[in-house]
Amino acid sequence: MIFLIALKLKYITMKKLAFVLGVTLFVMSSCAKDWTCQCKINGQVVTSSTINDTKKNATSKCDEGDGNILGAVQDCEIQ
Repeated sequence: MIFLIALKLKYITMKKLAFVLGVTLFVMSSCAKDWTCQCKINGQVVTSSTINDTKKNATSKCDEGDGNILGAVQDCEIQ
């Protein structure tokens, strides 16, 4: 009987721990942090800037720099 009670308490504790870890990971993944946006033309870095945002938003902002400049393709990526 004592074994079953201990097992049940262990299960409840693990369940709470899993919930707290899940919430923490979700919050951390949506936090804004500094991302480096590098733009390259023909493989050479021409500009580098820092964007403080979530990864999804930073990637979107960085991709706005993609384009064609006098026939040379500029490709911007988050590093």
